[in-house]
Amino acid sequence: MNSLQYGWRNLWRNTRRTGITLAAVCLSTAILMASYGLMDGLMQHAVSNATNLVVGEVQVHAQGYLADHSIYKALNEPDLILEAAKQKNVAAAPRRYGYGLVAVGTKSAGARFWGVEPASERATFDLAQHLQEGRFLSETARRGVVLGQKLARSLQAQIGSEIVVVVQAADGSLGNDLYTVTGILKAAGDSIDRNAALIHAEDFVELFVSGDRIHEVALNSRGMVPLDKLTELLSIAAPEEEIKSWRQLMPEVSDMVNLFDAFIWIFGLIFLLAAGMGVMNTMLMATYERIREFGILKALGATPWGIIRDVAAEALVLAALGTVLGTILGLAGSYYLQQVGLDLSIFAGTYSVGGVAFNPIWRATISPKMVLIPAVLMLIIGVVASLYPAALAARLDPVKAIHRP
Repeated sequence: MNSLQYGWRNLWRNTRRTGITLAAVCLSTAILMASYGLMDGLMQHAVSNATNLVVGEVQVHAQGYLADHSIYKALNEPDLILEAAKQKNVAAAPRRYGYGLVAVGTKSAGARFWGVEPASERATFDLAQHLQEGRFLSETARRGVVLGQKLARSLQAQIGSEIVVVVQAADGSLGNDLYTVTGILKAAGDSIDRNAALIHAEDFVELFVSGDRIHEVALNSRGMVPLDKLTELLSIAAPEEEIKSWRQLMPEVSDMVNLFDAFIWIFGLIFLLAAGMGVMNTMLMATYERIREFGILKALGATPWGIIRDVAAEALVLAALGTVLGTILGLAGSYYLQQVGLDLSIFAGTYSVGGVAFNPIWRATISPKMVLIPAVLMLIIGVVASLYPAALAARLDPVKAIHRP
């Protein structure tokens, strides 16, 4: 306790130098916290968009389906997959896929039809609420269709527009019908925006004459079940099927998450080193000014370890005070970035990575690790930075130090 009291007293011998170092530690801590919050927010947003919107944490397909998306490559026993997910309280959505042409007036385009069960989609994903206008599919089949944003734009389709649909059915016949646009999705990724046409599962079966074929089961526990445990569960329930996690389905997003995770540590190291150099400089100057004092202390019987302890305690008090102030400032900045965010739309508008759309408003997240990691590291680097000047003081010759002019 005495060492900390001495450290506090000695800090204010030169208030200007101490104030400058405090400001450096404070700003480094605040910037590091705010940056960590922004990076963590971006990573959470990336994972959330990748999993909660439409892809899910794990998808199950028939072997070879992802290579050619044939309507005939359906899951063998999808009910076993759905039952296994239900036993672990993991939400799952079965889907059917097929391709065809859609037209509104003189405008036409190719589309990928999704045969979905609206109740399952609402329980598993956020896509049903991700609407630019209109509403999602009703629980009963009524020949409604929800279009991707860019597909609706190319067709010049609006809510209530009638769409002519022509497809190649599973039995070899031509399927055609009229559908009414009930909703248009917000930006959700290139593949969805350009060609997605969501219809009720019963309408899909009737249009494509597909019977009970299910091409995909997408599962999403929203982080409640670890990814490896979920994959292991499905491997047991469907050993013959192709099971892929979101990291395998979207390697670009996975790589981006890993890249930003590494970047924040590199970024943090730079600020920690800068703060550490500031503390070291302060302690070196303080040691230089107090050479005679340290010489007298050694002459009176102070041990080298005692001097190291006192200098380290002084640095700890300095780092702790700067860290506390920086934490307050960093939390205030992070809260602002969480509520308001950074508007990047002037640079790129809505953008996508790996086919996943990102909101142009970049928001931070506030979490215990965002506060604790910078604070603890700043305290450690402050003490470590004091060891060199402390060692110099401990090795002083008391006779030479006392007679130093």
